[in-house]
Amino acid sequence: MLEFHFEPNDYFTNTVLTKHYDLRCKPVETDIFGFEGPEIVKSKGCTIDWKKNKNVTVKTIKKKQKHKARGAVRTVTKTVTNDSFFNFFSPPAVPENEDELDEETQTILNNDFEVGNLIKDRIIPHAVLFFTGENLVDDDFDEEDEDDEDEYDEDEDEEDEDDDVNDHQCLNRKKSRGQSGGNSQQQPPPECKQQ
Repeated sequence: MLEFHFEPNDYFTNTVLTKHYDLRCKPVETDIFGFEGPEIVKSKGCTIDWKKNKNVTVKTIKKKQKHKARGAVRTVTKTVTNDSFFNFFSPPAVPENEDELDEETQTILNNDFEVGNLIKDRIIPHAVLFFTGENLVDDDFDEEDEDDEDEYDEDEDEEDEDDDVNDHQCLNRKKSRGQSGGNSQQQPPPECKQQ
């Protein structure tokens, strides 16, 4: 069971929000060799006691509708779900028969189980390090990325310099043609190479 502790706030009255995961720790009899270790088979959240008009998991949409025959306009208020971290605490129920799952519910459950496994495997074992700030990304990693970008920029600068030299040579050839006074016996200078 996961417990999230909260200070008093303007949104809900709960001080602890919980999420319970059921694990299967043994192989299914029909697929003994497919067992890869404990796996989440279902989860259960908790009820969040939202304060009035503070529920961030839903939003209210107002639409104006015009009656076709009478032309009267009315306002329709509709409540729709809103993406939020707090949706984590209200996962869909897993039916007894997995064949009853529709594709959307299956996707939601897969994502929920993936988050549960991520918390179990990556967050909880390093919780103290996250709390103390010792598990932050190394600065060396960022510096390596910047070095790679600098190398790319230097290569790009060298190519730009080569292009500038070639452009300058082409301009000089064009000027020399114009200064020749139209002498037809001179051979035209070689054409500029396009890159």
